[in-house]
Order: sequence, then structure tokens, then C-alpha cells
Amino acid sequence: MTVRVETGGRLHFGFRNLSLANPTLYGSVGVALDDPRVVVEAEPACRVRCDHPDAARYAERAVELLDVDGVRLDVVEELPRHVGLGSGTQLALTTLTAVARAHHRDPDVRTRAPALGRGRRSGVGVAAFESGGLIVDEGHPVGPYTDDHLARGIETVPPVAAWRAVPDDWRFVLVLPDANPGRSDDEEDGSMAAVLEQASPDNAERIERIVSDRLLPALAAENVASFGAAVGALDQCNGRWYVDEQGDIYRPPVGAIIGELADSPSVFGAGQSSWGPAVYGVTTTDHAENARVAGRRALGRAGVDGRVRIVAPRNDGATVSVKVLA
Repeated sequence: MTVRVETGGRLHFGFRNLSLANPTLYGSVGVALDDPRVVVEAEPACRVRCDHPDAARYAERAVELLDVDGVRLDVVEELPRHVGLGSGTQLALTTLTAVARAHHRDPDVRTRAPALGRGRRSGVGVAAFESGGLIVDEGHPVGPYTDDHLARGIETVPPVAAWRAVPDDWRFVLVLPDANPGRSDDEEDGSMAAVLEQASPDNAERIERIVSDRLLPALAAENVASFGAAVGALDQCNGRWYVDEQGDIYRPPVGAIIGELADSPSVFGAGQSSWGPAVYGVTTTDHAENARVAGRRALGRAGVDGRVRIVAPRNDGATVSVKVLA
């Protein structure tokens, strides 16, 4: 039996609060993408056999958590690493699910994700894997974080506060400049700790108003222009948390790309996903080709090479298929 698990990446629009003065910390906002994808295939085995170093590490941990013998696991497709598309979380959860299904077990990804080092700070990646769509998570009470200002020791994924399907004809223009990877692991933890020490509650109030008064109503009304404007405003406010860490609201060369992209009449709002360097813009199927041209032009005017893709939202969770070998 071969189990195949597929899911897409995700965009992280930002956090609702990083100020320790407020009762709830983090609370992330993001959306699931249908492409690019991570795809893994697995067969039951007596030990872990996997040539992909990161997937092998997740498989070893999954085997331990599930109390099974082993797995033969192949990574068929993977997301670009550390560019802001959630590569680590999606690979971890596809691996966990493949190992579990190969042994007829329930992966229970929400419960087990923290044991794989995923989902402790932001719940968007886990929720995107579970159900796709646009996700707003509740965050965590500030109390457990005050000693070290990090999510270490928190063994739960923040619950989903709001979920909305994204209209089928909406698209995202995804611009991936050839630039240094975004922050992850210990470097990201250190940067987040520095941000939490200085974050202003005033910025959190602005973000909360954008989410509740603009973003979610625009999505409910299927108003792409209002939604894009809200996403751009949310992303810009979120970037203010990180000015000292990345040198500006957006990390170089992202700011120049966003500025050019946002000037296009075919793009209704643009921003930086997570630590970047991935840039996204909101568009529709009718404007997709012009948005693609705008993305290429933005790279050229920023003086960097890169890739431009038009990607659809994903309103469903990961898919699992099983092939029984004769």
C-alpha cells in the first residue's frame, strides 16, 4: 500500500498582536494556496527510509509519536524553503499524515504538530493543512510567554477564531525574488523575542480594526478590491513590528517589489508573507495575466531576478489517496 498526501503552501499576512501589554499574544492571519505544493508518498516499513533529511527527521518523530515500526517515505514535490510559504509546517504535517495513514492510524495533526516543532506560535499553517481557506487564529494568553517571550513550552496549536472560503475566481500573484531566505528556527526565535520586548499595543489595535472592520467583511461581500486594500494595510501594519529586525517595514528588496506591484491596476493589494522574501498580490482570473506582467516588471525595476506565478486559493485541506499494490 502506498499513501500519497498533497497540500499547498500558505501566505502569512501577519499577527494581530505582539504586545505583551495585551491579554492575548500572536493571533495570526493567513490564507491557504493550492500551489506550489508539497507531495509525499509513504509505504509501511520496518524502519524509517527516506533520502530527504528534513522529511526523514519528521518521519522519525512521527514513527515515535504513533508507535509504529517505520516507513519508506519519498518527497515527490516540496515548497521553496524559508521564503514565507510555510515549507516547514507543511512538510512536517504531510509526513506525519503519510506515516499515520500508511499504518491505518489517525494523524491528529492539531494535537501532534507541536511535538514536531510546528504550530506553537502561529496556527495558520496547521489550519491551512486541515481545511484550507482564509484563517484567523485566536493566539495564546500572554501569561505563559512572559518569562522568555517565546512560545517554547506551549504544547497546543492556537484554535481557529474565524474561517472563510476564498472566492474561486480570486488569485494571488506570487513573486519570489532571488534573495536570502527568511528567518527560521533559532534566528526567528531571537528576532521574535526582540520584537515582543518593544511592540506597541497601539499597532495591535490598528490591526484588529483592519481584520474585523475591513478584511472579513470584504471577504464576506466577495469585494476583491476592498479585500486587497485591507490585506495591504494589514501587512504594512504588521511590518511595523519588525522595523528594527529587518531594517524597514519590508525586508530588502521586498519593499521595492511591493511598491511596484501595488501600483498595477490589476493588483488590489500586496505584501510580504512572513519573513519573506515571498511577495504576494491579490488579483482575479480576469486580471491574472496583467498581474503576472506587473510581477515581472516589479522584479526588473527592483533590479533582481526571480519567479512569478499566478496561484489559486485552496479551500480544502490536504488530500490523501491510497494505492493498493498488487
